[in-house]
Amino acid sequence: MAARSDHRVVIVGAGFGGLFAAKFLRRAPVSVTVVDRRNYHLFQPLLYQLATGILSQGEVAPPIRDVLRKHANVTVEMATVTGFDLAGRRVTAIRPDGTERSYGYDSLIVGGGADQSYFGHDEFARFAPGMKTIDDALELRGRIFGAFEMAESEDDPEARRSWLTFVVVGGGATGVELAGQIAELSRSGLAGNFRRIDPKDARVVLVDGGPEILAAFGDRLSQKAARELERLGVTVRTGMVVSGVDAFGVDVTAHDGTRDRIACRTKIWAAGVAASPLAGMLAEASGASCDRSGRIKVLPDCTLPGHPEVFAIGDMMALDDLPGVAEVAMQSGIHAANTVKRRLHGKDPADFTYRDLGSMATVSRFHAVVSFKGIRASGFLGWLMWLVVHLTFLTGFKNRISALLHWAWTFLAGSRAERTITVRQAVGRVALADAGADDLSRSVPAADPGEEDGR
Repeated sequence: MAARSDHRVVIVGAGFGGLFAAKFLRRAPVSVTVVDRRNYHLFQPLLYQLATGILSQGEVAPPIRDVLRKHANVTVEMATVTGFDLAGRRVTAIRPDGTERSYGYDSLIVGGGADQSYFGHDEFARFAPGMKTIDDALELRGRIFGAFEMAESEDDPEARRSWLTFVVVGGGATGVELAGQIAELSRSGLAGNFRRIDPKDARVVLVDGGPEILAAFGDRLSQKAARELERLGVTVRTGMVVSGVDAFGVDVTAHDGTRDRIACRTKIWAAGVAASPLAGMLAEASGASCDRSGRIKVLPDCTLPGHPEVFAIGDMMALDDLPGVAEVAMQSGIHAANTVKRRLHGKDPADFTYRDLGSMATVSRFHAVVSFKGIRASGFLGWLMWLVVHLTFLTGFKNRISALLHWAWTFLAGSRAERTITVRQAVGRVALADAGADDLSRSVPAADPGEEDGR
């Protein structure tokens, strides 16, 4: 079959999967429409640095239009996808002003990403924000820095201790990085800023239901990370399941039934992910099934059964027990784009093959753990590897330079450049819940972000 110039490709979600798919279709004889409910591409692995005042939102979330400005065959539209007509090959969406749009396609690539999962306890979200969106990170920044402000003006010693206690739920990469950065912030980033409190008195507690943190990294790296956190003053409590969350604390239950309560005013949820609702919408439209996490089950080439023109990629696809990490999203997005190109040139598509590039997580300044193809590194060497990888994958030369300068300022001087907060950010989730909105990120119509959490 000869190459065609009228082939329409619709990409839903400009996360790692969708963005890489669009990039790899740059010189293909196709017209591409990228639909996302937000106008930016989120580099989600660095979202915790936005929450703790290291980076700005522009450095971790460049505009989609700017990233794809040199791709003449790509059109970007900001809209929330509301339905799929697979028989008619159309995608329906709603723009922020409430008007409906419809997009016809010949090939459809859906990278809806993942949302936060509270394991059936969505009521926890009111007081324990997750870490999936810019809104989440800015809210957490307001809560974290706001807690120190409140402690400074608090007269009651018990209430002050509560304001200076931070509980992070989830011992994966995001939870470990957040706990480490809050501890670093209290011990160096805020030095000399307060008169009535000593930020070093802050208590950071990392809670995880498993027997160890960073379980995917192996026992040796997990133990090294735990020791580094403890050196920073972080209390690591494993084997504890969160059974309750309210404005004034967290209830935890051990596997033997023992219960405890941690009095704290700042809670952060970094445990559990669920596939984007788009996975369920696609499953309903196609007749495909979803796994327990809501991910849609795809064929070995990432397409839906009975619909070879429809690809589900990244966190929202269930294939060979692949993890929900950024590399899976990138590689599956590239695979989908290459499959479209192969078909246009009359070539048979190939199955998706994932190349595991390892995992990494920062624990503190100049200390990270890395697991890569049998290589296990920690400490300063691990941190250098982390630095190189994240500078490589950050989108845009300007963002790389800006992030490098901020990292130098933070890691060498211990200071934080992004400390502006507003009360609206800190209390927005509670106010919206009281007003009847589900959460901050969904209060304004906007396709799913395609934000894959991974390293």
